[in-house]
Amino acid sequence: EERRKELVKQVQKEGENAKVAVRNIRRDAIDKCKKMKKDGEMTEDEQKASEKSVQDLTDKYIKEIDVVVSKKEKEIMEI
Repeated sequence: EERRKELVKQVQKEGENAKVAVRNIRRDAIDKCKKMKKDGEMTEDEQKASEKSVQDLTDKYIKEIDVVVSKKEKEIMEI
């Protein structure tokens, strides 16, 4: 039982690490969009659309990570 709890904590920690990685990618992508707008490589509308697309992808993958972590937790507790 104690080992299971440790495994669940480890799964949760890895899930958080994955979410942080996704958020870092989002930050980098949004910074890139802002730089491209500033440099005249894209319009403000294109920048906003790109940032929305990045946010939508971020939300999608954060949700997927939550699903995988939850499934793994249940799997561990069933063993």
